[in-house]
Amino acid sequence: MKTGLRANLITFVGLQYKIRAAQMNLIEDLKQINAFHTVADAAETLGYETYAVGGYVRDLLLKRPCKDIDFVCVGSGIALAEAVAKAFGNVPMTTFKNFGTALVKYEDFDLEFVGARKESYRSESRKPIVEDGTLEDDQKRRDFTINAMAISLNKKNYGDLIDPFGGVAHLSKKVIQTPLDPELTFSDDPLRMMRAIRFASQLNFDIEANTFEALSKNSARLKIVSMERITDELNKIILSPVPSYGFKLLFQSGLLKEFFPEMIALHGVEYVDNKAHKDNFYHTLQVLDNVSKVSNDLWLRWAAILHDIAKPLTKRFEPKVGWTFHGHEDKGARMTPGIFRRLKLPMNEKLDFVQKLVRLHLRPIALVKDVTDSAVRRLLFEAGDDVDSLMALCRADITSKNAEKVTKYLANFERVQKKMVELEERDKIKNFQPPITGDEIMRLFNLPGSRVIGDIKEQIKEAIIVGEIKNSREEAIELLTKIAKERGLINQNVNL
Repeated sequence: MKTGLRANLITFVGLQYKIRAAQMNLIEDLKQINAFHTVADAAETLGYETYAVGGYVRDLLLKRPCKDIDFVCVGSGIALAEAVAKAFGNVPMTTFKNFGTALVKYEDFDLEFVGARKESYRSESRKPIVEDGTLEDDQKRRDFTINAMAISLNKKNYGDLIDPFGGVAHLSKKVIQTPLDPELTFSDDPLRMMRAIRFASQLNFDIEANTFEALSKNSARLKIVSMERITDELNKIILSPVPSYGFKLLFQSGLLKEFFPEMIALHGVEYVDNKAHKDNFYHTLQVLDNVSKVSNDLWLRWAAILHDIAKPLTKRFEPKVGWTFHGHEDKGARMTPGIFRRLKLPMNEKLDFVQKLVRLHLRPIALVKDVTDSAVRRLLFEAGDDVDSLMALCRADITSKNAEKVTKYLANFERVQKKMVELEERDKIKNFQPPITGDEIMRLFNLPGSRVIGDIKEQIKEAIIVGEIKNSREEAIELLTKIAKERGLINQNVNL
């Protein structure tokens, strides 16, 4: 017992030293930011206890950049915001009266103000019943200990770090933990479960054991959260440095199955005659991580997530060749709009981009075996400006444990890409525009708009793609004259 007590005391003393060091650093940092002094002066004039709280304090200790600063006052957050906006020279201010909050724009900072409050919840809703409260009440309602720290802006203890739940220690240990009972925390507001995994993924932190157990026990509560809020957190997980970590936590906790069953269906390996296919869930996560190493584009990362999404629906076992997934790229492209719609992702050009990459993701791999000019031109035409993103996805899709095989495929991809560059410079296929328009064809032959016009344009386009003619107006006119004679539209050469 004595040994354990002594060890605990040593740990406590060491922790206090770290907290004091953090406080001194905070004081120095605060002196560099005029905003804090202005807020402190306005709060003192109003007679409000005021604190900087939450994510800004966390990121300050982690030395992460943060331009969003939340302030809690024991009083009216809107009144304090108005005083601060006026002190800054009537800078822009937005008021959210229903929530009792206000946002002040100051230089490149977003300063948000709210009155300290305590919350209670009904079982059927994550919207709290809000009452005025103290700083202690406000810290208790925070989601995680690392987000429950506050910096005093009061004259008596300006710059002091107020950390009732051990947030500094948890930052040091790299752990996500709730301030209060995690089951109650997650049951009250189930979105906090997504946030737990988001912070773990963004910061590369562990989730404390009891906190993670509560995620699993309360996963079904996610049903009362709007899909927009779930997807907002999911996108932040996808944009984290190693997104597979977040997805594994979503999977292991049971949260993923609540909103993304298609991805759950990728999990698992099936054996027939001692032949197995790869686990497409973990393969997808590897592709996602590979893409994330070379791009921060959210939608390219979504293409990685969905590129094999139809494999469970196209899986077949053929005795002579083993497992096949024929047509999964086309099926996956057809599934993509439904997934976007359900997850409340944008139904616009972002969808078009992801759908295109899902549909085309096998094409460059097929080209590796036979790099013909016509096949490359066709791919350039279909991929358009997204060809570089497509090639990045295809490179990421090479996840074999055989290093020699990976090296060989990557070398072949370089050969394909070199051919793409050569043909694009010469033939300008990527952003193909018909050398002769449908309007010109109709005017020339005095024809109404019809399938015939489309067929002629398609013949000219196809001739350019397969290399029968160059992508030039002169050669297109020559071919048009030939087509017109064959179709009986003219008896002599055409001059356009």
